[in-house]
Amino acid sequence: MNTCGLCERELEHGYLCPGCTRATGERLDQMPKLYDALAAFLPPPGRRPEYGRAGGSEAPLPVAEPALNLRGPGGMVGVLEDWRSAMQADRGWGAPAVRGSTEERVRTAARGLSLNLEWIASSWPMAGAFAEELRDLERSVLSVVNPPERTRRLGNCVELTADGSQCGAVLRVADGAAEVRCAWCGAVWPPDTWMTLARLQQAATPPVGAPVEAGAAEGHPSHV
Repeated sequence: MNTCGLCERELEHGYLCPGCTRATGERLDQMPKLYDALAAFLPPPGRRPEYGRAGGSEAPLPVAEPALNLRGPGGMVGVLEDWRSAMQADRGWGAPAVRGSTEERVRTAARGLSLNLEWIASSWPMAGAFAEELRDLERSVLSVVNPPERTRRLGNCVELTADGSQCGAVLRVADGAAEVRCAWCGAVWPPDTWMTLARLQQAATPPVGAPVEAGAAEGHPSHV
């Protein structure tokens, strides 16, 4: 009895379960698109990322350094080509030809691995390590091109509900947001109200160790 090299589910045979095999294939299909998406985070041609104009008198360009690394020789293309070379060596094939632009090499290596994915999942002991590194590579790219939205807690919504009580839902503001909308009651809070909401939140927060009134956790939502 084997276990899946990625999710560790028990398998009757092979090295990747059907779900992880399918997910790995989808990641391979996405690699060329993810590589292209990183281009938007590179500096304009002919300009180094650490300098602005006029001899560096301006602030540095807003370039994500991981994008440079992922598109460089040891980035996406290196990971994919190394795994393709290892796969072909273990199959008794010659080394894969490497030619073309980096973009073409990413596409070729990803396709070469994808075409052999059935063998990888069923017969290659390195399948788990390969699938795990590919998943990590995808996460690294997505952290640049599609980072999770950052929010900070603003306070609690003080909009009055139909019964005359305050809504109480937690309000969060995302970076660059022009307004905050309560997810519970729908009230809109513009920036000129945020300081007041923050002060109300501070005033309503009991000191550490203070007793909590009965029923404080009931009634209106205090969504986190």
